[in-house]
Amino acid sequence: MTNNWHSTYDVVVVGTGASALSGAITAEYNGMKTLVIEKLDKWGGSSAYSGGGLWIPNNFLMQENGYLDSTEEALQYMEAVIEDVGPASSRVRKEAYLKYAPEMALFLKDLGFQWVQAPFYADYYPLVPGAKNGRCIEGDFFNGKKLGKLRKSLTSIPGMPDVAIHCGDAYLLPLVTQTWKGFKRTIKIFGKTIAWTLTGRQPLAIGKSLVGQLMYILQTKYSTPVWLESPLKEIIMEDGRAVGIVVEKEGTSVKVQAKKGVLLGAGGFAQGGEYRRKYQPIGSDWTSASPGNTGDAIQAGERVGGALAMMEEAWWGGAYILDGKITFSVHERSFPGCMLVDHSGFRYVNESCSYVDFGRAMLDREAEVGGAIPSWLIMDGKYRKKYLFGMLPPGMTPKKYLKDGTIIKAKSIEELAEKCGIHKENLQNTVKRFNSFAYQGIDDDFGRGTSIYDRYYGDPGVFPNNNLAPIQNAPFYAIKFYPGDLGTKGGLLTDEYGRVLREDGSVIKGLYASGNNTASVMGKTYPGAGSTLGPACTFSYIGMNHLAEENNEIK
Repeated sequence: MTNNWHSTYDVVVVGTGASALSGAITAEYNGMKTLVIEKLDKWGGSSAYSGGGLWIPNNFLMQENGYLDSTEEALQYMEAVIEDVGPASSRVRKEAYLKYAPEMALFLKDLGFQWVQAPFYADYYPLVPGAKNGRCIEGDFFNGKKLGKLRKSLTSIPGMPDVAIHCGDAYLLPLVTQTWKGFKRTIKIFGKTIAWTLTGRQPLAIGKSLVGQLMYILQTKYSTPVWLESPLKEIIMEDGRAVGIVVEKEGTSVKVQAKKGVLLGAGGFAQGGEYRRKYQPIGSDWTSASPGNTGDAIQAGERVGGALAMMEEAWWGGAYILDGKITFSVHERSFPGCMLVDHSGFRYVNESCSYVDFGRAMLDREAEVGGAIPSWLIMDGKYRKKYLFGMLPPGMTPKKYLKDGTIIKAKSIEELAEKCGIHKENLQNTVKRFNSFAYQGIDDDFGRGTSIYDRYYGDPGVFPNNNLAPIQNAPFYAIKFYPGDLGTKGGLLTDEYGRVLREDGSVIKGLYASGNNTASVMGKTYPGAGSTLGPACTFSYIGMNHLAEENNEIK
């Protein structure tokens, strides 16, 4: 077959998040000239929106800092917490991930990527054998001005300034007025931010540090071309092999040859489209994913024979809305003095559990009895005086939120129930029962505060349970909670080398995929902080090394 190629590369990478950029770096390192395409006018994807952590068991920072870990312990843990959902989370895929994830982190370090450890971040199921602290690593602060012209096109969460913060520090910020450690860390964070700004630097942190450092390596070491506003339209096949793509560039569809292979790293379908309507229990109203996550690359892979798996799954969590913006909740629901109820006035979940379990509990409750979407987070006056809520400082609840009904305020639990439309008697009884748990320090219904993960976002000044305090101090507050997500986690089925598979299990030669384009190796759960980005970067690394080896170009 003869194609009129607009341009020719060894590898074409679709997307500009962490999975795509780490794959492009690996390809270039192995001598394969690479093109990166992005459909939006901004690059970075959902990775830039994220906390930027990667779950990497037995990583080099654990070894340097004295944290004992092993591949065997990590595999024991993964096997225990990840449900059997078929080939996406097969043992061989888990083993490949655990073998190459530490190697991938070192590979990037050797190219100049600066990592730091989140030492106190526990695995999300710390009572399960094999669980550890310290498996989450992230990029250190990075000067965005080093990116040159690309700095201006780096995507950003609207209204979110650049602050010199690590994801491993996030648990301390809501305690700024409660603990000396939280106060000192907050002062340090803002001091660092000011110092960087005054010296002409732009402090990229968390997710923006991750993609910023990856893009910097890609540009300074390899000068890799990046086409923005260039959406993928089609994967070109010849004799059962991916040999190129059709991409829309400057309003015209052009064919780009990928002599060795194509890597799909363009994210999932959280922002809507055919897949979300067909497979998901809810729409995209409460997602925190990048606007570009509409499943284009998954659809292109399916059209050339790629099998799909786990399409009903997402990286679930709780979310609330302020100023019309979705906020993915992590700490707000965990601090003492609050609880979550449905419209019937009953609790149904450990409010301090991992976000994927929290979000799934909302969906399950809605499916079983209804009235859980939205649910209500109930807080008392002491909670609001003590803790940061999103970006709302302790003790400050702007009148505009009370006026427009975003936050409900009442003098009593009875009045709060009436204003929210919650069953009054049930809510009163639930508060009474919850308060009894708080006094004794044991949540007999859901076990809140029993694990080190729960307590990570607790208040160490509250006893006997860091996550429990009675809801008894007027005024009382309530805000709606929805089942949000960080992105979808179903998509193209891939093997241990990151190759896209057909329904019969055969390999589509030359076609690789990673990240939220694919069915996750993590199954339906979330073993620890960075369980999205860790496999995303690792399987790109594995895949591009495999492609190079196939073409006898491995270094």
